[in-house]
Order: sequence, then structure tokens, then C-alpha cells
Amino acid sequence: MPMPRWWGHINKRVFNPHALKSGKWAVLTHVGRNSGMPYRTPMEAHPVEGGYLVVLVYGSRADWVRNVMAAGHAKLTVNGEDVEVTAPRVVSEAEAFAALAEGVKRPPKSLRIKEFLRMDVA
Repeated sequence: MPMPRWWGHINKRVFNPHALKSGKWAVLTHVGRNSGMPYRTPMEAHPVEGGYLVVLVYGSRADWVRNVMAAGHAKLTVNGEDVEVTAPRVVSEAEAFAALAEGVKRPPKSLRIKEFLRMDVA
């Protein structure tokens, strides 16, 4: 099981605002599937052939993942550059690891993360 949902709620309210201000993380801008409100979520996005791959630390049931999946697209800001991403899909650990570059650190096995989000550059 990925990280517990209660930790995600703390992370969203305490750590994410600091991460957004730091400018060190990629930022995914997406729209709420029910509210229609824009949201910004800091994350570690790894470039892969034709797009980006994100480790789903909280699993595919996280609000931001469900928002992106419902919309079918989002905007990813990486190193100050905006990139439109589309065709979001949850991929397996095997597919994710095959797509990642050799030097990219894999999540620790103790976290038991098995889901990853792959998005194509539009």
C-alpha cells in the first residue's frame, strides 16, 4: 500500500505550499473534476520518451490523479517551462521502470508503490 491518505492531507496543507514557493519541484496544474477550480500540485516528474512519469506515492486514488484522469490533460511546469501533457494513464511498476532512465532513483521497496502515472507531451 502506498503512503496513508491522512499523510496526504497533511502534506497538501503543510508541505505543498512550501514546495510551490521553493520552485524546486515540477508543478502540475489541473482542474477539479467536481469544482472546476484550478489546482497546483508540486511533484517529482521524470522525463521519459514522449512525456513524463510520476511516482504515485499516494496511489491512483489521490484527488489530483483522479482530476487529471477525468480531464485527460493538464499543464506541467518543469524548470520554469510550461508543457501541456495529455493521455494520462496509470502504468505498472515494470512499465515505469522500463521507461525510466538508468540513473533515476526508484522508490524504496518498503513503500510498496506499484502505480505510476505516465503522461504524453501534447
